[in-house]
Order: sequence, then C-alpha cells, then structure tokens
Amino acid sequence: MSKAEVPMEFVRALNELGLSNASFLYGNPLTGGVSSDIWCIETEKGFVCAKRALSKLRVAADWHAPVERNLFEARWLQVAHQASAGCAPEFLGQHPELGVLVMQYLDPVHYRLWKQELHAGNADAQTANAIGQILSKIHSYAARNSQLASEFPTDKIFFEIRLAPYLLATAERHPKLALALEELVLQTQNNAKTLVHGDVSPKNILLGPQGPMLLDAECATWSDPAFDLAFCLNHLLLKCLWTPSSSSDFLHCFEVLTNSYLQSVDWELPSPLEARAARLLPGLLLARVDGKSPVEYVTEEHQRNHIRRVASALLIKPASYLKEIAHAWAKDLKT
Repeated sequence: MSKAEVPMEFVRALNELGLSNASFLYGNPLTGGVSSDIWCIETEKGFVCAKRALSKLRVAADWHAPVERNLFEARWLQVAHQASAGCAPEFLGQHPELGVLVMQYLDPVHYRLWKQELHAGNADAQTANAIGQILSKIHSYAARNSQLASEFPTDKIFFEIRLAPYLLATAERHPKLALALEELVLQTQNNAKTLVHGDVSPKNILLGPQGPMLLDAECATWSDPAFDLAFCLNHLLLKCLWTPSSSSDFLHCFEVLTNSYLQSVDWELPSPLEARAARLLPGLLLARVDGKSPVEYVTEEHQRNHIRRVASALLIKPASYLKEIAHAWAKDLKT
C-alpha cells in the first residue's frame, strides 16, 4: 500500500511528545472508525498508531461529540494496563491541545479483529471467557481505587455519545417504551461504581498472540459496569443475524462470557449487577435498529422486526437473568 503524507497536526503532536523529530511523516489512514481520524505512522523508531477525535461522527444522523474524550481514552489505557497487563495497546502519549493520542501499532498480521472472526463463524469460547475475565479485572481494579473517579469527569460526554444516541433516541421512535428506556438511563447514571470502557464491541477487540486486546475507549467514564457487560453481550446476539449458521456458537459464547465475568465480580454482589445488565440489554438491542447508530449488517426488515419483538417484550417485562434474554432470543429466532 502506498504511503501518504501525515496531516501536520499529527506530526506536531509526535514531535512535541518526543516521539519523533521529523518535519514530515508518512503513513496510512486506517479505516473503520466513525469517531476519529486514525493513522498508522512510520517514525524513526518504527510504526505507531495515532488518532484524533472528530467533533462530528461519521454516521447518517447528526451526531456530535466533545473532542476532549481523547484525553480520557488515554487515561483508560493506563488504568487498563495496571489492571490487566497487555489487555490494550501500549500508551505512548497524548497531546491535549491537538487532541491526538499515540499508542502501540498492532500489526494485523498478528492481530485479528474479533468482529471479522465472528462474521466468519469463528465463535471461540476461550476468547469469550478471556474477554469476560479482562472486563471484570478492569472493573475490579478501578472499583478498589475509587480515587480514579475524579480523573474521569465524563458524565456529560458519556451521556452525549452513549446514553442519549442509544437509549433516548430510541425512546423517541418508541413512545410506548419511552419510560422504560428513560429509566435505563437513570439506572446507569445512579450505579456509578467503577471505570467503564463504554464501547466493548467486537470491532474494538483484537485477538493477538497473548489473547484479546481492547481498543477505542473514547467513551471511558465512571459509571455502571453493567453497561460494558450488556454492550458486549448485545453484539453476540446480533451476530446471530449476520452469520445464522453459527447462532448456537454465539449463544454459547454469550453464556461463557456472562459466567466468566460474573464469577469474578468482587466489588458488589453479582446478582444485582446481572439484573441491571439484563434490564439494559434489550434497550441496547433495540437501539441498534432504531437509535442513532444502527448496526450496518442488519439490513432486512424481518431481522429488524425480530429485534423489535424480543427487545420490546423484555423492556415491558424485564428479565433478572441474562440467560433469560438468550433464551427469548433463541426462541424467537426459530419462529
């Protein structure tokens, strides 16, 4: 692939962070992100990954977000490494003025995207188990170090890029479910217990030689850990519509990840956390067809209606256990 000249904001950031002294740098823009410009940049010491947050996200809806979220992603990376070494790219530097974050570049030759693996039907239970353990380790570490809360004064950002575009935008489309969806916002805000990634999605998880690595913590905030759990499990349900032949494997991974995570919860009782995740999950599920960020691979109306049926029923009559949601999803898939 031919290299392009890197935008000067990135060059200046790398120079001022002491990661380069070149006047010009070359690299390749990386695709897939809707919220940041991301580059693989060749420096005198090798390749790095640099990203700059966008004020307007690349989605069809009019969706804006504060660019300072880049700083909190940098802080999340450092906390994550303290909690579970090697669970995220190495943090190299962050330029607050320019909003540029620099981290280790992970070569796709050695790191596979979990989303692509799932699309191919490779639903590995060991991977699901490892992701559950990583999430619980980060949540546990941060909960034990509650002073970290002051380093993530990001309630407003999290509301603007997660709670409002997912839950409240969906409530506008479903007036009869609006109260239930609005209550999920309050539930999340009222159970701020630890550091939350906010976007634990297969598109943000690489599978490397030492196991899964989490990316893209732009939504990082001090909030309800049930959000991360529900957000990730939501994608395993949705993949049943993308690669139907592997539905049973996706649902097995759903069970494995749930158990792996809940078995390690030590900052609160697991049962209320699971109940919050079980209430939240249908809202997030419905949001992926009727919120501001619809999932791109759900393209048929019968698929959307399947999501709406299952999610609406569970919002009206909430489940207390995550396995109840998996059961309802699997049952409706057969109809």
